[in-house]
Amino acid sequence: MPLTTHPTPDLAVGPDRHPHWNSAPNRRQGFHSLHRVARYTQTFRAARVLDLRLSADLSIPQRADVCRLTALPWFSAMAVTEGNRLLYESYAPDFAPDQPHAIMSISKLVAHLILGRLWEDGRIGMDETLGDILPRIGPGYHGATVQDVANMNVHNAYDEDYTNPDTTAFLHEEAMGMRLPKGPEPAIRDLLAAIGLAEGASDTRNPTGTSLYKSANTDVLMLAAEARGGRPLRLWLADLADAAGIEGALHIGTDRQGMPIFSGGICLTARDLCRYGALIARKGQGADGQPFGSAAFLESTRRGGVTMPAPRAHLRYSNQTNTDGIWVGHGGYGGQYLVANPETGRVACFLSVLQNEAGFDAAYYPPIIRMLAAVCAG
Repeated sequence: MPLTTHPTPDLAVGPDRHPHWNSAPNRRQGFHSLHRVARYTQTFRAARVLDLRLSADLSIPQRADVCRLTALPWFSAMAVTEGNRLLYESYAPDFAPDQPHAIMSISKLVAHLILGRLWEDGRIGMDETLGDILPRIGPGYHGATVQDVANMNVHNAYDEDYTNPDTTAFLHEEAMGMRLPKGPEPAIRDLLAAIGLAEGASDTRNPTGTSLYKSANTDVLMLAAEARGGRPLRLWLADLADAAGIEGALHIGTDRQGMPIFSGGICLTARDLCRYGALIARKGQGADGQPFGSAAFLESTRRGGVTMPAPRAHLRYSNQTNTDGIWVGHGGYGGQYLVANPETGRVACFLSVLQNEAGFDAAYYPPIIRMLAAVCAG
């Protein structure tokens, strides 16, 4: 008698074009358990944990914006640290301090740290073209400089419009193991290599005057980092866990070939997310005493970049970060944001899960960003 099978329910795509775990009714549970839902993951633990001792800053929970935002039904967790001090933390009833949460595009900050280290070591130049580093890369990136790719300043055929049923981002998700493929499962390297020029364009120059957000940029940069760094990408992640002093585990999704998803595949607890952000607050100095990042690259990042579109036009996208010239941070699809302030040493994260159909609302983020920036200013 022949055996029968059925599609994995969590990853099956529904009529809303989202996989089951990312559909509005299931998204909250999905974000709270993506490290178990994704088809392929790697896990890294630190040899030594960065101590966080409770030393409450009583002014933080008294802030009206903190009270309002942590009371939202979408809220999962918020934490604030400074050095070894845990200044504040708060959790929703269905989310625990030791529970990992998908941080989505906050994962891109790893690319900032790795690029900075390679740049300081003289292994990669920001004015090099991707074609010089990755001869196999297609026309969508071949003539673009590392700097423009890092600043989300590239115009090509990669589309990240989730209202478009044919968006390239859905193919990217298939490669990530975050949705079931319609046909043959793509590998991330092959998908990136096949990205072409935008329709009607003769080059990758950005005509808009503001940053053009494309998650593929991050994964292309990491292929360049692998080529110039001369080591597998997973070794950078092992070093990252040690440098941050992760207490639980750093979970990251991969494709079937094992390429880590630096564009949005990391899951961390709120405290470990602050430990991760503290690498930037410490200007690339690891908790293990080893450099992971570059202070000089961070300063260049805070000065440079490309203006972001409204409603974040007061920020610049610079070297895989958002910055206002003082703090550095990044957001994540679904309701996440992290701010690290190198001037005060403070780090603050906010984790939440929007449950509208798209899982995104541009107007949702600015109040969170303002609140985290103010808390980190001290």
